[in-house]
Amino acid sequence: MSFRTPLSRVTGLGSAKEGTQHFWVQRMSAVANVPLMLFFVWLVISLIGADRAEMLAIFSNPFIAAATILMIVSATVHMRLGLQVVIEDYVQDHSIKLLLVLLNYFFSYGVAAVAVVSLLKLSFGS
Repeated sequence: MSFRTPLSRVTGLGSAKEGTQHFWVQRMSAVANVPLMLFFVWLVISLIGADRAEMLAIFSNPFIAAATILMIVSATVHMRLGLQVVIEDYVQDHSIKLLLVLLNYFFSYGVAAVAVVSLLKLSFGS
């Protein structure tokens, strides 16, 4: 017994076998973002009025730097997945959809790379 429609069987269209992984990664990144964003908001509020020396001292702590890097990676992965869903749902032209999904990948990983490298430079005192 098949749950596929007759039209689906004829055209050969079916599951891409990636929806479940996408769903779970997006949900896990959302759950991870809650404590990481709360930590980051606390960190930013605590740095209000701090000078460069204080900021360098705080970010030279490996736990602070590691938590901030985790926040950056989790937030950008979540951003990429969310925007990918929007692109796939609302862009009709296949070639434009493919281009936008590729640009989404490059943009999100580019943002993450620049942010992580900047944080590492800051944490190592450069």
